[in-house]
Amino acid sequence: MNRRFLPLLLSVFLFEQSSAIAQVKQPLANSLAASNNVKWHTLGNDENSSMPLGNGDIAANVWTEKNGDIVVLIAKSDAWAETASLLKIGRVRIKLTPNPFADTVGFSQVLRLESGMLEIKRGANKVLVWVDANHPEIHVEAELASAGTLNAGLETWREVNATVSSATDPDFPTIMSGERQPKLKPDFVFPISSNRLAWCHYNADSFYPYILKQQHLESLNGKYSDPLYQRCFGALLTGPGLVKQDDRTLQSAKVGKKLRLDIVALTDTKSASPANWNDKINTLATTLAANDINKLRQAHTKWWSDFWNRSWIHVSGTDDAQKVSQGYAMQRYMLAASSRGESAVKFNGGLFTVGHDLVESRKQNGKNHDPDFREWGESYWNQNNRLLYWPLVMTGDNDLLKPWFGMYLKRLDFAKARNAVYYHHDGASYPETMEFWGMPRMEDFGTNNPTNDIDSRWQRYHVQGTLEVIAEMLDQYDYYGDKAFARNSIVPFADAIIAYYDKHWPRDTNGKIYMSPMQSLETYQLTAANPTPDIAGLMSDIPRLLALSHDMTTPQQRESWLRVLRDLPPLPMGKTAKGKSPALGEGSADGLDIILPAAKYGKTENSENPELYVAFPYRIYGVGKPNLDLALRTFDARLFPQNTCWGQDGTQASILGLTGVAKKAAIAEFTNYGEQQFRWFWRADHDYIPDLDNGGSGMITLQNMLMQCDGKRIQLTPAWPADWTADFKLHAPGNTTVAGHVENGKLSHLVVLPVSRAKDVVIVPVK
Repeated sequence: MNRRFLPLLLSVFLFEQSSAIAQVKQPLANSLAASNNVKWHTLGNDENSSMPLGNGDIAANVWTEKNGDIVVLIAKSDAWAETASLLKIGRVRIKLTPNPFADTVGFSQVLRLESGMLEIKRGANKVLVWVDANHPEIHVEAELASAGTLNAGLETWREVNATVSSATDPDFPTIMSGERQPKLKPDFVFPISSNRLAWCHYNADSFYPYILKQQHLESLNGKYSDPLYQRCFGALLTGPGLVKQDDRTLQSAKVGKKLRLDIVALTDTKSASPANWNDKINTLATTLAANDINKLRQAHTKWWSDFWNRSWIHVSGTDDAQKVSQGYAMQRYMLAASSRGESAVKFNGGLFTVGHDLVESRKQNGKNHDPDFREWGESYWNQNNRLLYWPLVMTGDNDLLKPWFGMYLKRLDFAKARNAVYYHHDGASYPETMEFWGMPRMEDFGTNNPTNDIDSRWQRYHVQGTLEVIAEMLDQYDYYGDKAFARNSIVPFADAIIAYYDKHWPRDTNGKIYMSPMQSLETYQLTAANPTPDIAGLMSDIPRLLALSHDMTTPQQRESWLRVLRDLPPLPMGKTAKGKSPALGEGSADGLDIILPAAKYGKTENSENPELYVAFPYRIYGVGKPNLDLALRTFDARLFPQNTCWGQDGTQASILGLTGVAKKAAIAEFTNYGEQQFRWFWRADHDYIPDLDNGGSGMITLQNMLMQCDGKRIQLTPAWPADWTADFKLHAPGNTTVAGHVENGKLSHLVVLPVSRAKDVVIVPVK
């Protein structure tokens, strides 16, 4: 029997099975999450011994040191400095006296995924650290065998102002006119009052006017809110029975067996002054202090329980399978801990970068740096960041997707205005590497660049990422059916992006859009024409937009989209040369027919396979679809096999049903461990630790090995290996969930909800 298809007669069987076993108890999501918990039995050394916690907006690296201290390094998704750097909030050191962890016999430190908590324990002494899933607060709760005290001290590595005055810099007019860049200002530490210790960073000026001027967009200054100016972020230490010890420390007023520290964090995007921010965080702290800690803990635990119950993939059967399973859970956990705030989580470290204090004269580098350091900068790189967010559609984590979509949607008007200034036509485009407010990364645009073109040859014409964002949005709509999101967000965004391609490029003599000069991702730069990723993106997105109900779109939109679809050039085709994708597009006469990366292209500059964007992300070819052999030949002819980081073998092989290649990639992605003690802070192959591309690619690969959806059709086990066992629950289009068990290539305990969707399930035989 052909492994790519199974007759739809199976749908009868699936309907009956789904109905019969709908009451069968599925694996407990909490138990599956808990099976991936991490337990250590020794105290740590330094920041490289940290474990990750977070509520999606506030995150913390928490570690112990040999003296028994507990250290909390605090991050926040919206802590953007005046220099456009994403800073840490600060670091807090916690000392318990007498020290219950001085003797490490019987010591344990457990990261409990099922509850999003870190438990440090020895004998009857226990400390819980958790970032409240429902409030902007970190809690440190100690239960001691013998009465003791808690000491919490603020540690800073950035310069601190001696006063809390925000007197205007004499260079303020020059900076805010865009004549020069701002410098990072000192933090403010407020005098302890009401037994609370607060500190903040205040943006008294901004990088925004400088980048506008450098990129010839001065005319937009003042038309859109400055995203950095007067942003203020910081935290406050408080807790029952804690009083001032000195200007940087709170201490228990008396001994006790139950001790607690609360760390409240706040970002105010428009604060008149540091004092104004201080008033707001004290008001917030007072409100939060009125909550019952036991009820907060219960609600927090419920949030995590509900989160794990949304979806799961638990793999077993071999040692590699178990490692893959744990890696999948860890990546999902880290995204849940860092992607519910204002800003999308960054691929190059997320909110879990660490560092240490430096000697003042030492220059920072990748091995020796402070906690604010981040290689590959503060900008977002679409092709990297997308990998973190694609798998969240199938896991049902819509709340985690919002910051990613929001980064593009909130800047749509600005993107249109930028295009109008540069190109004098309608539409919008976003650069591949961009600041969170939608402008090109300055290192790529180039200082004193006299043109509107990005100076970097790697990024100059790289704009196709928004076509992929549209595809992600359309998937979310297909899965969950939010008509308001489709009408008010997807349609206007997609319309502007398609308008850019329509207006920006001329037609050739055949009336087809001719994109040149162009590039095909970063691999074929500057001289490419009609790149495959852009054509495939439009070819995939436009029919899906046209399929939306007509009450969501206008006749004018549909007419313009149809025109662009009609005018699209075909996917570039050619022949192999010595079995591989041909250099410069010049294949051998006896070569095999394959898809090319562009209609015209030069030498390779990077290691992507742009021609395979037809498989992932755009899914024009795949299991159960026409002309799969063409895509398989194209895959075999790829120039750059690569598994880890943003390597594309796993994501594309899984779509094409190449079980062996996909399995190998999934193992590589989920075992590319980092050098820190928490090894799921993935190794920085191309980016920065934790390199979240590793886990993101791994999640995409594993999901598509297990389930692929095409319209209403749900294909199960399209690339699943026979020696791997899986318990799973995944989301599918039409507000559908699919859960089941696969073992020795056989699917059982299948539950499809709603039951009416069981008729749309196709089982692809496992090899």
